[in-house]
Amino acid sequence: MKKLFIAVFSLLVSTHSLMAQDSFDPDELLLQARELIFSKKYIEGRKIAYRALDKYPNYADILILVGRSYAWEGKNDSANIYLERAIVASPTYSDGYVAYLDNLFWSENYTKADEILGRAKSSFGTSIPDEIIYRESRLFYYRELYKEAFELVNPLFKKGFKTEGMLGYMKNLERFRKVNAVGATYDYDTFEGAIEPWHTWSFYGRTRTKLTGALIARVTQSARFDNFGTLVELDAYPSIGKNGYAYLNVGGSGASFFPKFRFGGSYFHNLEKGWELEGGYRYLGFSAVTHIITGSVGKYTGNWWLNLRLNVIPDATLGASTSTQFTARYYFKTAEDFFSIQLGTGVSPDEETRDQSQLLNSYRARIGYQQLISPKFMIYGFTGYSRDELSTDNFRNNLNLSLGFEYRF
Repeated sequence: MKKLFIAVFSLLVSTHSLMAQDSFDPDELLLQARELIFSKKYIEGRKIAYRALDKYPNYADILILVGRSYAWEGKNDSANIYLERAIVASPTYSDGYVAYLDNLFWSENYTKADEILGRAKSSFGTSIPDEIIYRESRLFYYRELYKEAFELVNPLFKKGFKTEGMLGYMKNLERFRKVNAVGATYDYDTFEGAIEPWHTWSFYGRTRTKLTGALIARVTQSARFDNFGTLVELDAYPSIGKNGYAYLNVGGSGASFFPKFRFGGSYFHNLEKGWELEGGYRYLGFSAVTHIITGSVGKYTGNWWLNLRLNVIPDATLGASTSTQFTARYYFKTAEDFFSIQLGTGVSPDEETRDQSQLLNSYRARIGYQQLISPKFMIYGFTGYSRDELSTDNFRNNLNLSLGFEYRF
């Protein structure tokens, strides 16, 4: 009798244990799978997700998680299978379409992306979620239809739509959309001491070609030291691959206070999460040639763009000297309306109006504002103060005012 009781009790315990194993919380399994997958333990995370899908095959969030895990591994076809199941299971759940479109963009399957966008629009009708409108803009961007891409995303930016890399994307569109424009700037520099104020005018024209990207021709004229001089320059911003572009500059002048010849080049690379890296070189042919190695790291975060630049000037006799600039911009309703502040030591290698070889140390601060008045007209103004060390006991205080405008056509 005792043996029979023990056998029945064991059977009941085993049955209860099996029932407990079979009845589980799918939300808890989703959290466990997500933690593993976000830690790049994709196989372990999917094993847990599959357990939940065996009992709840239409759980959209788990299907999306599995699909994204395959996409992050570069297994785009496998990802499509689960993301397709997700939008079939929940046709009015935007996360499924977003994940599906992201995966199709990564695999450059733009034809299929068109189809998924069409299905999303059919499911949502006139109330298309912002995150799907953003993906539609990206599809135009990948097809080099920059005007259409901008027209979709600009209203989202104006109303404060947030997504990773939004501001960097807007800045790229701005770079690609710039076709034809003319503009002018005026700089007034006043100094404490015997130096008369400097007056500098700059006029430029901009166009765009497939080979060069934005192409800018600029003429700068300045009156200083009882002399008058002209500097002529050409800038280009060619694209290099999906995530990079270059800056190229060449110019020259016959005036003593401008470089006789200048050349510069940089490569910019866009990384994930709004980061941008740059490395470059500048040649400034003043009375003594100056070679500058320059690099910067930038970050787009929300409506802010933050950038830290380091310049190294090698010298065989004195050793290397360095200068740094920190720039912060806060963008308003468009990616061309911003307030900026800049703090720095030394002179930027892109300041064509100053002979770096004549300065030992320089400390400066600048603030400015740029406003797009209309789609065709932009104005901007900057002011700053610098303290330049000309020799160990000779300092020059400089107050600068810059005003400018641009007309597009």
